[in-house]
Amino acid sequence: MTGGPYLLGIDMGTGGARAGVFSTTGTLKGVGTSEWETTYPRPGRAEQNPDDWWQCVVTAVRQAMDTAQVHPDAIAGISVDSTSATVVTVDANDKPLRPAMLWMDVRAIEQAEQLRATGDPALKYSGHGPVSAEWGAPKLIWIRDNEPEVFEQAKVITDCTDWLIHELTGEWTISTCHAAAKYFYDSDTGGWPTSLYEKAGALEVLDKFPRRMLPPGALAGELTTRAAEDMGLRAGIPVAEGIIDAYAGAIGLGVVSPGKLALITGSSHVMIGQSQTPLHAPGLWGTFTDAIIPGEYTIEAGQASTGTIVNWFKNTLALQASKDDRGAYEALNAWAADIPIGCDGLVMLDHFQGNRAPYSDPRSRGMFWGLSLAHTEGHLYRAILEGICFGTENIFRTMRENGYPPEEVVVSGGPTKSRLWMQMHADVSNVPLVFTDVTEGPILGSAMLAGVGAGLFDHLPDAASAMVKVVEVLEPDPQAHEAYQFNYQAYLDTYPAMKTLMGRMSAHQEL
Repeated sequence: MTGGPYLLGIDMGTGGARAGVFSTTGTLKGVGTSEWETTYPRPGRAEQNPDDWWQCVVTAVRQAMDTAQVHPDAIAGISVDSTSATVVTVDANDKPLRPAMLWMDVRAIEQAEQLRATGDPALKYSGHGPVSAEWGAPKLIWIRDNEPEVFEQAKVITDCTDWLIHELTGEWTISTCHAAAKYFYDSDTGGWPTSLYEKAGALEVLDKFPRRMLPPGALAGELTTRAAEDMGLRAGIPVAEGIIDAYAGAIGLGVVSPGKLALITGSSHVMIGQSQTPLHAPGLWGTFTDAIIPGEYTIEAGQASTGTIVNWFKNTLALQASKDDRGAYEALNAWAADIPIGCDGLVMLDHFQGNRAPYSDPRSRGMFWGLSLAHTEGHLYRAILEGICFGTENIFRTMRENGYPPEEVVVSGGPTKSRLWMQMHADVSNVPLVFTDVTEGPILGSAMLAGVGAGLFDHLPDAASAMVKVVEVLEPDPQAHEAYQFNYQAYLDTYPAMKTLMGRMSAHQEL
């Protein structure tokens, strides 16, 4: 008896691989992890070695299987997710030609500006605002412009997810998720936006993509004998097309239908939701066609700095909290809970690393204002939490104004450990926060895709019904929501008042 069936999800994050074995009811049976190194050859550049990826994936899968105590014959399907716009170039022998350019690599600023300058209709995906140098499209053009010998030798240039799909199956595919969200692919308007790339003088980069386009969860191929031997699995397991890691996290939270919104917290906040109809607006990314579910549209937005601000404050300014026997975070949360809504007139702008949404302003910066000698560490900490929540609500407001009202927000990530912070989010935005039982969102999302690819579920909503379990709903307090409105408006007024001055200062620092 082998038991099962079980599903294997593989998550390739920024720092390493994570693998999880799940039952078809969403129970995590075993998990494995392995880390790789990132190199930073010059400022603004970040690279990784694909050979390291494979070794770490093998290690993580073997650990997960050992922990789960599951027989290889019981694994019914596999799927994967990875960081987006992590660009891989391979030659005719499927060997990497250069280190992979990681998502955080922003060397392609000039090429991103080149794309924006086209004014092409495809720029609706970036809200008709700046094209991020993080995205894959400008990176492809950078390789063409700066490493022509690599570009010419490359048989395939693609994202990390589809590189791993190839390592597992021997098949070259490209996920509609990566193609839409980072390369402007839009099946509603004919597929690849040739006019955009042609105006940018880079039409030939489209020839480097894999020809076989698949939606996440579609059958990409079967596990090869070589890959099976490396990972201690059986050959022939169905491998489903993968997805961007944050989108896998949204799937793992059950956000696979309109009305729900995933709030994935951590160093930053990422918001992802589904829509039946397309909508495009400044400050919002997407809606991306077929990025998660064929025939639907995925909206994305985010705050560049959230948990990083909290961590920065704890490590640099929380002098009294660091001495508290309860621990710094426990002390700060206790002090902040005793301070009234509005922080006695203190406001924090959360643009410490620029603003991703809804202003798309990389030169904006964070600030506190309203400080007095009566303010304490607790006030500063609470102002940080309130400012982050105001920034989230500003994105929600932009979504509502453009036809996407979040009715239910499903949350994951480290900040969920702070009940004060989570209740603040619910109260500021006046929406319930939903918490699920599995915190391993991306690997669960990939396992759900594996279930669809293996034919165990007809669609992702079916997988979500079976594998995602809600454990708590945090309701907003209407009176607290009303009490936050004055400081929320003060927050909204801060950026327009300071935009020019902060832009001048940031530009001066770049000289």
